[in-house]
Amino acid sequence: MGESCFVELEKKLKYTFKSKKLLKHALIHRSYGNENWDYKKVNNERLELLGDAVLDLVVTEYLYLHFTSSSEGDLAKLKSMIVSEPVLAKISRKLGVGNHLLLSKGEELTGGRDRSSILGDVFEAILGAVYLDSDFMLAKEFAIKHLKRFIDHIDENEDLIDFKTILQEFSQREYKVIPSYEVIKEMGPDHRKSFEIAVKINDELMGLGTGRNKKSAEQSAARNACRKLGVKAYEAL
Repeated sequence: MGESCFVELEKKLKYTFKSKKLLKHALIHRSYGNENWDYKKVNNERLELLGDAVLDLVVTEYLYLHFTSSSEGDLAKLKSMIVSEPVLAKISRKLGVGNHLLLSKGEELTGGRDRSSILGDVFEAILGAVYLDSDFMLAKEFAIKHLKRFIDHIDENEDLIDFKTILQEFSQREYKVIPSYEVIKEMGPDHRKSFEIAVKINDELMGLGTGRNKKSAEQSAARNACRKLGVKAYEAL
């Protein structure tokens, strides 16, 4: 991996590393050492651990300062959504980080460059590298730059929201019961089956949802029930 590759990635990251070695280190997946002896004990996991800690503080501070009416529990829920694998993986995909990863051939052949778990981890590793390459303030600036749109519009990212939990908490609070889910019908052949599921509160139909599996269909039904009941995802957090 030459410096020209780093230049391309740094432009997307909007950060220029003083130590290119740190950036390279952040991009080394543990599988790479299986086929490259010099990297047998070198990977990005330590940087990931550091980046995770930096990210936790940065996001918690941002939420504390900008969501002043939210309780400790609300802030904790928001934080867990923002620093989740789906969000961090989305950022890495947008930045094209997967193209620069150092992976084993086996990992690459099985889709490692676009695997959410790997992409989420590598964003944390890059953040850890930025922190070591500069200081906390620049690392905070870097993190917020890439996370701000998710934080400020968290309620618009429906794939990050657990509507089943939101509906259950609302139902317990307002009706003193837990919603029930029922499979209405199964559609399609076994290898491409989809489900339609109804969610009810006190035996009253609140929403229908479809999905490729029961879990996604229940989430869809819960989302539609929340809309019917006027439960806004952000307000329910």
